[in-house]
Amino acid sequence: MAPIISLKNIARLYKMGNQAFYALNNFNLDIQYNDFVAITGQSGSGKSTLMNILGCLDYPTSGEYKLKERDVAKLDETTLAGIRNLEIGFIFQSFNLLPRSSALQNVMQPLIYRGMPIKERRIKAELALTRVGLKDRIDHLPNQLSGGQRQRVAIARALVTEPAILLADEPTGNLDSATTMEIMALFDELHQDGQTLIIVTHEQEIADRCQRVIRLTDGCLVADSLNPQIEQHYKEQQLIKESANV
Repeated sequence: MAPIISLKNIARLYKMGNQAFYALNNFNLDIQYNDFVAITGQSGSGKSTLMNILGCLDYPTSGEYKLKERDVAKLDETTLAGIRNLEIGFIFQSFNLLPRSSALQNVMQPLIYRGMPIKERRIKAELALTRVGLKDRIDHLPNQLSGGQRQRVAIARALVTEPAILLADEPTGNLDSATTMEIMALFDELHQDGQTLIIVTHEQEIADRCQRVIRLTDGCLVADSLNPQIEQHYKEQQLIKESANV
């Protein structure tokens, strides 16, 4: 099977006055369906630039980006907006919730752009909130929720569109250690259910929870490795699921 994401010779050049620098240079990466990937690196390594390109929020200066075998590197902004709504669920460090809207209304928001009837939007949003353990918080405003609950709302909002990819930018950066582990446990569950996840993080303990870790330095991919213990764990979980379905 072809990878869900394929980057070939991607470059992103920025110009500042008479100076120019490559945030990414000759970058090659394949991500497979159901991968659970951490993107790591120091500040300035190119993590944010890579995330923006993967999320179809920015264009590469050159190179090929195939998402589900479709070259999206040179599509117009309107087409990219449609791809973002259909294929990519975004999760941010700062949650990005509408402060005067309930959890349910926040999760329903991405479905408005699909022209979906309100009754169907509500059903899907309730299911997504139930999936992240917030069935009893659907009418709460963001300021009535803890940080972990707000991030769960943000995850439900990303899931409600049934995206091919969940793309999370420092999703635990504003959370305490206990809540961080709760959110990572939720990501584990989503991965076991078949979701492809990409997490941009500078926290080693987060990367250690992922199946695969890639590391950037100065816009280049310098390491790409599977976590043997995590990989074995997921293989065992998959065998259990397959046995249960026999």
